[in-house]
Amino acid sequence: MTTAGFLTYALALGFAAAIPGPGVVALVARALASGFRAGMAFAVGLILGDLTFLAAAVFGLTRVAEALGDVFVVVRIGAGLNLGYLAVQLWRAAARAQPVAARKADRPLASFLAGLTVTLANPKTIVFYLAVLPTLLDLRTVTRGDFATLVAVTTLVLVAVMTPYAALASRARHALQSSAFHRRLNRGAAAIMAGAAIWTVARRA
Repeated sequence: MTTAGFLTYALALGFAAAIPGPGVVALVARALASGFRAGMAFAVGLILGDLTFLAAAVFGLTRVAEALGDVFVVVRIGAGLNLGYLAVQLWRAAARAQPVAARKADRPLASFLAGLTVTLANPKTIVFYLAVLPTLLDLRTVTRGDFATLVAVTTLVLVAVMTPYAALASRARHALQSSAFHRRLNRGAAAIMAGAAIWTVARRA
């Protein structure tokens, strides 16, 4: 791969990542509700999900998924149920109407797993890596060294995009103390995760 190829990929990824979607909205909701640390743990999960799809695109793992269709259907349904569980928990938390600042920060592992799940079920991410990426790069010519560079570029771009979202949301949470705001925040995040859960379970394998 050439420098121009890596630059094209970085620009396309940065543009796609910066457009608010389920991942960005859920990241902002997590940082607003639980602070910067939880937001960044969530972002790490998002990034790992992106790297998973990157590997799938580069190494043709989609063929493996097709060969083991029934197994991946179970995994897909499990991911959808997990998102549904997260949506229910957020909705129930909204009913308690607890002020934003009064909440205890989520454990980093919980935020990380939530971010990973959201990315693995995010149609925008799936389309980018499995449909758009092959139009940007000739994946047949990608070497192991190229893949390592792509991993580094992907990580750096996503960190650069996600960190400001988490930081701004974390700072905003201190100025947004009302129970009404907290209720709307949790219900909005719950709706996003419920939508992702329905899409994950309902889509064709």
